[in-house]
Amino acid sequence: MQNAVRQLWLGLVCSAALLAQNMPPGTHMIGSTVPANGDVNPYGIAIVPTTAGNLTAGNILISNFNNSSNLQGTGTTIVQITPGGSQSLFAWINAATLPGACPGGIGLTTALAALPSGWVVVGSLPTTDGTSATAQAGCLLVLDPSGNVAETITDPSINGPWDMTAVQQGSQAFLFVSNVLNGTVAGGGSVVNEGSVIRITLNLSSDAPPTVQSIVTVGWGFSERTDPAALVIGPTGLGLAPDGTLYVADSLNNRIAAIPNALTTTTSAGTGTTVFMGHPLNDPLGLTIGVHGGNIQTVNGNNGVFAAITPTGGLTALAVLDASGSPPGAGALFGLVDSGKGIYYVDDATNTLNIFK
Repeated sequence: MQNAVRQLWLGLVCSAALLAQNMPPGTHMIGSTVPANGDVNPYGIAIVPTTAGNLTAGNILISNFNNSSNLQGTGTTIVQITPGGSQSLFAWINAATLPGACPGGIGLTTALAALPSGWVVVGSLPTTDGTSATAQAGCLLVLDPSGNVAETITDPSINGPWDMTAVQQGSQAFLFVSNVLNGTVAGGGSVVNEGSVIRITLNLSSDAPPTVQSIVTVGWGFSERTDPAALVIGPTGLGLAPDGTLYVADSLNNRIAAIPNALTTTTSAGTGTTVFMGHPLNDPLGLTIGVHGGNIQTVNGNNGVFAAITPTGGLTALAVLDASGSPPGAGALFGLVDSGKGIYYVDDATNTLNIFK
């Protein structure tokens, strides 16, 4: 079995190298996201801010949502990739040995953050067979710098954690998490307006795992539904601007929403205010805030297009990051992050980490 997995992994690496020869202008393939166990469908992405344990500052962490059989909600690995493309396994999470509860098990999502204190937090939205019918609430997993799960975070408000952004301020960290399972499985494919965004405040310690100080719902009522191809669609990408405004990719409504004072508010802003809506947005998924200029940067799940939007709603850039498949680019893009020297993004169609400059 180990040899078969290894051969699968090598085959995927070679396939990714061939696909890289036909990448859109301005994009460059860095390396494969497939670890030796064959996990595929890279979703989450985070730049390591601090060297600690097995983490090296400037490297990129990638979480995988699918296992080697390509079943959604069953991926268990986080890989670490250097800017030059060298890959190592950061974590292979075993549901049977978790230090706490995680309803449903492990299926690592786009919700991935690396804190300056060395802790890594990742979301799990697990299934047993790759279908939304078996999706369960999941949890957040807190890993130490060596890739060991130190604790799990569960709460009724954590229900299908789908994406995340985080900021550390002194001895506290603030996690913003979008949730997409509030009523969606029961909805059976119908749109349910119960998607949420929560803020989790963590108290950090030098000699113990973080502790949850508070959980506040800062956004509620976003459209969401199950989907055979994507498992579930709902509020996805999150980006926190320096002024404390949280931007949300409202995927089903092709909309970017803003939640003001997200670090301090104690009430929900509902679905926020609309910054931009409609074309060229087409199922916006991952979202990040530009290092230079503070633009809102997002990628479309339906056509492989990248868009940059100002906080006042101006469109400043469009680019095709993936044109493979039929229709071109569909289902290829999810997580992205701005390094200041380029935009790192994962490509589900090729199972690769890429950069756009």
